[in-house]
Amino acid sequence: MPIYALGDATPSIDPSAYVHPDAVIIGDVTIGAESSIWPGAVLRGDDGRIVIGARTSIQDNCVLHTTPMDHTIVGDDCVIGHIVHLEGCTISDGCLIGNAAMVLHRSVVHTGAIVAANSVVLYDVDIPSGALAVGSPAVIKPDRADATMIAQAAQSYVDRGRRFAAGLRRLDG
Repeated sequence: MPIYALGDATPSIDPSAYVHPDAVIIGDVTIGAESSIWPGAVLRGDDGRIVIGARTSIQDNCVLHTTPMDHTIVGDDCVIGHIVHLEGCTISDGCLIGNAAMVLHRSVVHTGAIVAANSVVLYDVDIPSGALAVGSPAVIKPDRADATMIAQAAQSYVDRGRRFAAGLRRLDG
């Protein structure tokens, strides 16, 4: 897996985390215990800090980036779906960000919220705890997020990371 220091900024990856060999980690990036980073994901901590909490999955082809003013923080027990773009935002504990969603600068997705697939959370937006945000731009729907479903999805990726760490073998050379 390509892991790069950038100047004095060096990634810190908990030994129990799983980082797929085709993920890219650059600069000021911290990855917590039992988290997983999947193929094609790029975590580029060049202008600011990226922090991934414990038991969080960053799935295939995600892009996490920062700005000089805004760090990207993802809490514990989060599911960040395939092709998600997070830039200069905060995702609190127990959230699910659906496939191909975007969460942009200075936005905060509070504890237990869901951002639906293909949704765009624009700049400086707060998604309340337990809320369901849908659309582009994302709006809050009256439905509530399912905390049990999010917890089960997060745990499934902890288990999957362990399975890949123990058994993934490259066959083409």
